[in-house]
Amino acid sequence: RRRRAWLKLLGITVQLVCSRILPPVQHMAEEVAQRWKTYCGVESGARFTDWLQQEAGKDWEEVVCHKFTDQLADTTVDVEVMKRYLIQDHRFIDSFVVLLSSAVAHMRSLEDRIPGCQFLGLITGKENTYFERSFVALGVSESDRATVPDAPVTEAFIRLMRSAASAGDLSQMLSVLVVAEWSYLSWGERVLAKGLPTEPFWCKEWIELHSGEGFRGVIEYLRGLLDKEAPMLSDAAVAACRDTFVQTVALELQFFNMAMGS
Repeated sequence: RRRRAWLKLLGITVQLVCSRILPPVQHMAEEVAQRWKTYCGVESGARFTDWLQQEAGKDWEEVVCHKFTDQLADTTVDVEVMKRYLIQDHRFIDSFVVLLSSAVAHMRSLEDRIPGCQFLGLITGKENTYFERSFVALGVSESDRATVPDAPVTEAFIRLMRSAASAGDLSQMLSVLVVAEWSYLSWGERVLAKGLPTEPFWCKEWIELHSGEGFRGVIEYLRGLLDKEAPMLSDAAVAACRDTFVQTVALELQFFNMAMGS
């Protein structure tokens, strides 16, 4: 009996300590969701995606204003940096297609699905051709493409995409997709304002692919889908979207840093 009483007391003590040190997940989710509700009360016509961007903080601005994008625009980016960037970025295509396809399958109507299917065609068409031509121009051999190992951030990105795709939760898939595309539109439009370089094509076309009316339409489509999901999300789901969005932004920043060798 003494042993049972001691174990019971120990269990109560551990429970009390944990409750003080580690707030319950539910409470943390409620706090995050409350920030979203507060944002809605302050911002007229508040968009869920605008709030998510705000939650990402300085990491978002660092991605959009990264020196890699500036060097791409003024064509001073080092060839070795560009090779490293494109080799690693090309590794995402398969996982990105899986993620986008999964999102299309989980969308709520044919009307929602059609633009997603059209974007899939873009990803597997013109953009993929860009990679092939750039590899040739930059002297990236088939051996380089096959033997250069995935960078840790590349592995993390692929895991995130595959995890979101397999989770079966549209809001999670969209949280990754919105960051991946919106952050690129943001830097693409920023550097385009300085003027589009005429050559080399691997600078010029990469900026063109991530700017302009057509790409803006893709981003508005993806953002609109995620914005529509927001009213249907539980507090836990709002917090999960926020965490996934913020994590994806952090990986985008790490990816640019990796390409620059930092």
